[in-house]
Amino acid sequence: MSPDQPVKPQAPKPGSFAAPSPAALASKTSHPVKVPVVADISPADLEAAQAFGVVEGDTVYVTDGDARHELGKASGDHPLTPYAKAYYELKASLERFHARLSSADLSPSAIDQNLASLSKSLDKPEVVGDLEALRTRLAEITEEAQHVRERLQAERKAAKEAAVAAREEIVTRVEAIADKPEAQVHWKDDTAELRAQLDAWKEAQRSGARIPKDVERALWKRFTHARSNFEKARKHHFAQLDKDNADVANRKETLVAKAEALAESTDWDGTARQFKELMGQWKTAGRGRRTVDDALWKRFQTAQDAFFEAKRQVSEAEDAALAGNVEAKEAAVKEAEALLPISDLDSAKTALHALQDKFEAAGSVPRADAGRLIKRMTAVEKAVRDAQDAKWNSRNPEIEARASGAAAQLHASIADLEQQIAAATKDKDSRTVKELEESLAARKAWLAQIEGVAH
Repeated sequence: MSPDQPVKPQAPKPGSFAAPSPAALASKTSHPVKVPVVADISPADLEAAQAFGVVEGDTVYVTDGDARHELGKASGDHPLTPYAKAYYELKASLERFHARLSSADLSPSAIDQNLASLSKSLDKPEVVGDLEALRTRLAEITEEAQHVRERLQAERKAAKEAAVAAREEIVTRVEAIADKPEAQVHWKDDTAELRAQLDAWKEAQRSGARIPKDVERALWKRFTHARSNFEKARKHHFAQLDKDNADVANRKETLVAKAEALAESTDWDGTARQFKELMGQWKTAGRGRRTVDDALWKRFQTAQDAFFEAKRQVSEAEDAALAGNVEAKEAAVKEAEALLPISDLDSAKTALHALQDKFEAAGSVPRADAGRLIKRMTAVEKAVRDAQDAKWNSRNPEIEARASGAAAQLHASIADLEQQIAAATKDKDSRTVKELEESLAARKAWLAQIEGVAH
């Protein structure tokens, strides 16, 4: 290059750290070019950098080890100063890159691009200064950058693997829900869980580490397939549930209609049996939608209660009307029980026939009293029959043996009844005491009759 020939400026590439060209440092005029100030450069530093430059005639040269390179035309009173400042700008570029390395604010590809740009800037730099020191510093930074690059790559790989594992976990969870046997599915909770997993997928996609597209597509395909299967099963389940609920409602509606039709019936016994049958059918009709079931059951219960309330009122009225017959009927029973023990069988039979007629003539009594009185009268009738049988068989040894066995059984029964009476008395259960005492009196009468036969 001729000393008189000006150097054309070369614009640095975007993102590079190329030092300013001589054309950017000095114009064709005698005025120096304004160079961006890196920092305040001390006179000592400026002098140290200029020690590597020389001006011969109107040309500036830089010493680079054992070689010397022509830089460009000298201009101004201090022709080395712009080139020295450019040296410190280049040096500052190295340190800025090093600072970014320390902050981990670079991707592996950005590290490669910056290293390439810095290396190119130091290939034939148009600066004046200690170029060997800059290259040594670049080598140190390059070595550190390689370690940072490897660490970043390892971290990105680990983050990517973790992101894939997280997506896999989401998909596995969704597939597990979709593969549940229908009997084990909790539709409300599992549907909510699927929505939560979809949100988790979106969040991982939005803020998590990027994963390979083919892996993401495969996982998303599994996710959507499982979710689609679950939705189909859910729709089928609720469609079938609606059908089953409708069937149950129809069956129960029929039962309710029958119950309501029977609510005003006065066929008390027959209708009571029908209500019992309807209740059995209700229990086997199945469960439907709760609100519908509750409404139908309320109607069924209302009809049933109406019938049994009417039945109860009629029964109470009948019992009240029949209560007056209890005294006469019980008087006949007491007279019959007074025949025991039997001393004169023929007289007892004649008296019993008259008392039976008197018992029947007394009329009906309330159900609560009817069973009790009939039981006592039946006991007297049995005692008379037993006495008659004993008379016919009084000379038969076998009959006598049976009579002795019956006597032993009656003794045991009497002892048991006496214990029951004591317990009922202690509990102040007067009604039970009364019934037990009546049974005791009858058994004692039978025992007296049997023992009389045996002797």
